[in-house]
Amino acid sequence: MAVDGPDAAAPERLTLAVAERLPALGRPSVVVPAGGFYRPASLRLEHGRTDPDARYTDWLDAGALTREVLGPVGPGGSGEYLPVLWDVVRDRAARARRRPAPDEGVLLVAGSLLQGVGLPFDVVVHLRMSPAARRRLTPPEQAWELPAFDRYDDEVDPAALADAVVLADHPDRPALVLAGRLAS
Repeated sequence: MAVDGPDAAAPERLTLAVAERLPALGRPSVVVPAGGFYRPASLRLEHGRTDPDARYTDWLDAGALTREVLGPVGPGGSGEYLPVLWDVVRDRAARARRRPAPDEGVLLVAGSLLQGVGLPFDVVVHLRMSPAARRRLTPPEQAWELPAFDRYDDEVDPAALADAVVLADHPDRPALVLAGRLAS
């Protein structure tokens, strides 16, 4: 399951909240941050530290996320996943060990710009924020990223692709809108 949304919508916070509730429902869970599968700085920042187009297309290593996490826990996979590939703070390999996915468990991937790149998720929850809310809630030092999310909305239309949409203009008062397969 993916929880996709801009940083201002705090997808990691929602993902952790869902993961905490799943064991009571008989489903163990594992959270994998998409940020652990960002590319090295030499690739990610090739066009500068504040290039919104690079943020949109060059940061996430979707192939590595599929190869190291989604494929292994999917049908016919080994059942062992890599929790993180790249340490973006140190800009080096994380050197994490593979972990076994729990039986009957749910793998949750939290991050932004996760749809439209061919990632094989079973369920996607999109945290939708209007452009005005993103501008209002994005810290000034990250404001350069805003055009990437505008482009994502225009080109991918993540709310239309998602199985469920959470309206997150006011993160303290989210509103769930079911869509696609989950609504039927």
